[in-house]
Amino acid sequence: MHAPCAVPGAPPKRVHLELFANGFAIIIPARVGVRTATCRAHEWTTEPTGVVHYDRAARLGDLFAVWDMPLGRRRLLSFHGTVSLFRNGLRVRGDPRDLPLRDGDELVLETGPFIPPHRSYLFPPR
Repeated sequence: MHAPCAVPGAPPKRVHLELFANGFAIIIPARVGVRTATCRAHEWTTEPTGVVHYDRAARLGDLFAVWDMPLGRRRLLSFHGTVSLFRNGLRVRGDPRDLPLRDGDELVLETGPFIPPHRSYLFPPR
């Protein structure tokens, strides 16, 4: 069962999310969380750029739940192994699902070989 539709008009916040598994970049698809022209979840994407919009307090696990994809300490999508999480280039310990989203952050999740994370992302104008 889907969560209720987000309330229109709430000013969205944004994070940029990059995923790497086994040394490859994984594309986050457009329209994650977009159900119809008038109904979207509280976490959503519009383009396959990694920009995630959200309109209320949210955690990284909320996006993956809306996307219906697995995420945990040892699972990133269909990939198994230790999952490393970086916020603005700095390593964050703990379960990645529990990470609170903060407007303007650059988030990197990776499993497999280390790929130096980006420290920031230049968001397009709103």
